[in-house]
Amino acid sequence: MKSKKTVITLSVLVVLLIILIGGTVFMFNFSLASQTSATDEEDSYAYLFEHTYMKEWVDSLHHHSALKDTFILAEDGAKLHALYVKSAEESPNTALIIHGYTDNSIRMLMIGHLYNKVLGYNILLPDLRGHGKSDGEYIQMGWKDRLDILQWIDVTTQLYGDTTRMVLHGISMGAATTMMTSGEELPDNIKCFVEDCGYTSVWDEFAHKLKAEYGLPAFPLMHTTSLYCKMKNGWGFKEATALEQVKKCNRPMFFIHGGNDTYVPTQMVYPLYEAKPGEKELWVIPEVEHADAYWDHTEEYVDRTRNFVSKYMH
Repeated sequence: MKSKKTVITLSVLVVLLIILIGGTVFMFNFSLASQTSATDEEDSYAYLFEHTYMKEWVDSLHHHSALKDTFILAEDGAKLHALYVKSAEESPNTALIIHGYTDNSIRMLMIGHLYNKVLGYNILLPDLRGHGKSDGEYIQMGWKDRLDILQWIDVTTQLYGDTTRMVLHGISMGAATTMMTSGEELPDNIKCFVEDCGYTSVWDEFAHKLKAEYGLPAFPLMHTTSLYCKMKNGWGFKEATALEQVKKCNRPMFFIHGGNDTYVPTQMVYPLYEAKPGEKELWVIPEVEHADAYWDHTEEYVDRTRNFVSKYMH
């Protein structure tokens, strides 16, 4: 009888283990496998051109061959892509603009318009790994991307000169990437940061989505998937933290978040803001959902961004 119970217990444990392994691989691939497709560029421009002024501006850039591509090789051999536009008149200022999860450089051209067309800056917009025209089987959620951004910072100095003053501006995963980069050792020409609806850490964001969308607790799936990610990507969910990085940031940062953001919950911005030492500003916009601050309040977004960065770009 005891032997039969033991066999049943072991069988149940094996089944549970198989389910957990399957769930781990599924969660990893569902969350982090690259989702680029052949129609991304066309679809991204169609999304952008829903706004007439964006079509007019991008058409003008194309007409004058001003919207250009550039590529770099990362240290691990990955080929990475970015768009860039020089200012119409020579400018000492540059904005490095970072897109969000499953987006690409094209879909961030509205922020490019803000800096290039309105403020007269040079701009550079990378495609993060697994997005756009950049290599990458898996999305890196900003953590590995922060090291690529350090290379893109070097590229901007090659394009626009060693003395170009820079602001990093990211939305969603791009905002997390911006904050993760802000804690690294940076050249003096990086003057400030703008983060729009970034998450505290990959662990916090995925745990939130797991609970909100599937009603599942963090244990054990988050732990096993984080370990699997460590094996595949070289980093785990808890180490990929914007919160710890902003604690080391010694340049000014502007925090923006929608007051009705349920994708990256609004409450994430407060510990980030509190953790950041030194000069900073916070703008939480009532009733705005995830990554909609620019589109919902374009004029105010432009004004507040201009007012913030202009204080430090000198």
